[in-house]
Amino acid sequence: MRPWGAYRSILKTDGHQVKEIFVEPGQRLSLQSHQHRSEHWIVTAGPALVTLDDRELQLSTGDHIFIPQGARHRLANPGPKKIKIIEVQIGDYLGEDDIVRYADDYQRNRENR
Repeated sequence: MRPWGAYRSILKTDGHQVKEIFVEPGQRLSLQSHQHRSEHWIVTAGPALVTLDDRELQLSTGDHIFIPQGARHRLANPGPKKIKIIEVQIGDYLGEDDIVRYADDYQRNRENR
C-alpha cells in the first residue's frame, strides 16, 4: 500500500515492466519524473486526471497517454470511485528508486528513493 492507493507488478522483464495502479478517491501521486524510463498509461477505470509537464488532461476509461522519459507527470483521482490504470514502463533501468519528486502531498522527500 501507498498513501494514495496501491499497485501490483504484472510482468517484469529486461527492458519493460507492466503494473496495475489503483488510486483512491481524492488522492494523487507525487509530481515526478524518471531518468531511465518512459511510461504508457491506459485508463481501465476512470476518470483520471493526468499532469504532463505544464498540461492537465482528463482521461476516461479506455484513454491512454505516453509519458516521455524525463517528463514531469502526476496521476490523480478527482472522482468518488477508485481509478485503475495499466502502466507499461520501458527503459534500461526500471527500479523503484528511479524517481525524482517535485511535489508530494505526503511529504516524502524529493531525493531519489
